[in-house]
Amino acid sequence: MLEHYFKNPRVLRRLRRGGLGDELDRIAAYLFDNGYRRASAKIYLSRLARFSGFVSRAARGRQISQSVIDSFVALRPTEASRVAAQTAVALARRIVPQRFEPRCEEPDPHALLLGSYSDYLREVRGLEAKTREGQLLVARRMLGWWDRHHAGESLSAITGEHVLALVGHLMSQSAKDKTRAATGSYVRRFLKFLRWADLNGRDLSRIVPRTPSYRLSHLPRQLAWEDVRRAIDAVDATTPTGSRNRAILLLLATTGIRNKELRSLVLEDIRWRDAEVRIRRTKGRRNRTVPLMQEAGEALADYILRARPDCISRRVFLVHLPPVRPIHTSAIISRIVRSALRRADVSLDGPVGAHLIRHSLATRLVSQRTPINEVADLLGHRSIDTTAIYVKVAVPQLAEVALPFPGGVR
Repeated sequence: MLEHYFKNPRVLRRLRRGGLGDELDRIAAYLFDNGYRRASAKIYLSRLARFSGFVSRAARGRQISQSVIDSFVALRPTEASRVAAQTAVALARRIVPQRFEPRCEEPDPHALLLGSYSDYLREVRGLEAKTREGQLLVARRMLGWWDRHHAGESLSAITGEHVLALVGHLMSQSAKDKTRAATGSYVRRFLKFLRWADLNGRDLSRIVPRTPSYRLSHLPRQLAWEDVRRAIDAVDATTPTGSRNRAILLLLATTGIRNKELRSLVLEDIRWRDAEVRIRRTKGRRNRTVPLMQEAGEALADYILRARPDCISRRVFLVHLPPVRPIHTSAIISRIVRSALRRADVSLDGPVGAHLIRHSLATRLVSQRTPINEVADLLGHRSIDTTAIYVKVAVPQLAEVALPFPGGVR
């Protein structure tokens, strides 16, 4: 595969004589398959060629040790060249890991326990991976606190006094009642697991104090619909990434789709003839179908037909920078929304992401007197009570149903 980037036979022989040998061909194939530009791929291969020559002189065994990598990086004359060398070696380690010695990482003393807790949350409680993340984080913090204050003691020694001290520490790190309420819930669940797993014989979950957090006590954050429209119009759809971003924003603004649901869309989920989008892998664990509006459909078709990079993945939305791959993290979608709003000079206050557009759509639909059950169906809410918070922003409708104050003017 090196022949795709280098034509001179002597250069090719020199590349393959180094310590990485034929692995450079595998790396070149990876760069080609994942959409790296030719110039970028040649830069990576040239840096790895220098590393390969160094390895042939410094490495004794087949596997490359961290000390060899550190020695090679230290020889680079500038900070920029050292960073570039580390980036190239990290790429090679990811593509051909068998050529590198495994990193020596300190073992996690709680790995087995947290693994069992994760299995409990998944199999007994039926929680999805994203929901388990927060609960595992709190469990790890609880174990860290126990190690600092009671090192060497078994978890069976935890008492009510310990629980109150631990909860006080965790609550001090939270600024909002909602966060404190969630933390208390996660602490109770971990303590219930300890009893369930016979790691502590007492039901300590009852000792955890509850933080009041009332549903519907706040207004949902939202944008004026004119701001959402301005952000969509500000996207330059003539570029491949602009075409993708405009399609993403229009889908968010017309379907209320969640971040994860958007990232999980595959090409087969777009039902062009029926003007529908099938949303699977939802938060409520049930599929739903939402209408594909004309403008969103046209933007989506433009992206798929003209701007979407070639990729074996069937996911609709891809990362355009190499390596070309599906969008796996929610931060990328949030960054697209945030950038579009800033480009449209929309003032931002607090976190900005796909959910802000979802709130704005729901608020707009309610203000247009769309039946609340239809809004719930579009958003994929299992209970209409979840959608009820958006009724609070429909001030004109609320004014119409408000009862006169008793004893007021007759």
